[in-house]
Amino acid sequence: MGLDISVDGATAGVVTRSLAAGVDVAVVVLVAAALDLVAAGARFAWSPVTFRWPQPAPVVTAVVLVVVAVGYLAAGWAMAGRSYGARLLGLRVLSSRLELLSWTRCVLRAAVCVVWPVGLLWCGVSRGRRSVADLVVRSVVVYDTQPYVQVRRLPQARASDPAA
Repeated sequence: MGLDISVDGATAGVVTRSLAAGVDVAVVVLVAAALDLVAAGARFAWSPVTFRWPQPAPVVTAVVLVVVAVGYLAAGWAMAGRSYGARLLGLRVLSSRLELLSWTRCVLRAAVCVVWPVGLLWCGVSRGRRSVADLVVRSVVVYDTQPYVQVRRLPQARASDPAA
């Protein structure tokens, strides 16, 4: 599965990737805050007389933030090759063959990025500008020459097709 767009091949550096990560952190915090409001609204609708604002344990809060962050990043990378922060900065996360990553690789990459964010700094000293997450899943973050073009996967040959 290849992309039908061109990328210039220049790998993104630590500053651009850090700025994109900052935008993504803001998105994750906003989504988590929205989930908190939904939980409070559901609690209020269930029992408006005895309503008290939900106060989850710190462990629950941390788990929710990690799940939201991993889900957000993995979905963005698997479906479009980029998160919202990467789109704003014209970046795309691709495999070493310049194809979209599989869902499994996206989830693994997202988990590494969320659990160990300092691994991003490795792209500042790496010759190939690859972070620890890139090394783990064999991915690359490139500057996209057409940052607002939507990604399409090329059609695959069917296994039942004799010409394949």
